[in-house]
Amino acid sequence: MEFPWESSSCHSVWSGRSLLLLLLPAVPSLLPVFPRYYLFALVVNLSRDAYEIRVLLERAEAAGKRGKSPENRPQLRADGGIQRLRLQLQLQLRLLLQVLRDNPPLLLDLLRNACDLVIPLEKLGLCRSSPGFVGLCGLTSSVLSILTILHPWLKLKP
Repeated sequence: MEFPWESSSCHSVWSGRSLLLLLLPAVPSLLPVFPRYYLFALVVNLSRDAYEIRVLLERAEAAGKRGKSPENRPQLRADGGIQRLRLQLQLQLRLLLQVLRDNPPLLLDLLRNACDLVIPLEKLGLCRSSPGFVGLCGLTSSVLSILTILHPWLKLKP
């Protein structure tokens, strides 16, 4: 007669549990390292988002230059250098907002990664904020992740 704990499937589950129990004492020594790796992964994700934004901004600028004649294009006619710079920044910001509004998956990924960034920064002591703010950022990130699961078209494609 074979007992349930002697079957091969139970044996593999038991060996997995025993392996976990063997590794469990090493986990506390690895806890200070986890936020560093998490921060690194978030920085890589944010750099991908920045690259996507830059590519889309370049496409939008090229499309804007092709679609408008020189007399219809907004001209930067300002007297001072600071006013000229301010107008140029306003145009860039307007274009950035237009690109993000036209690409909800990119906007969602950018917001989720920015919210997640607070958690390892707080854990590593690089940024001080209240536990409520960290919790709010975590909750926001989780809600945005749930949105991408419910609506797969909101997931950023590589």
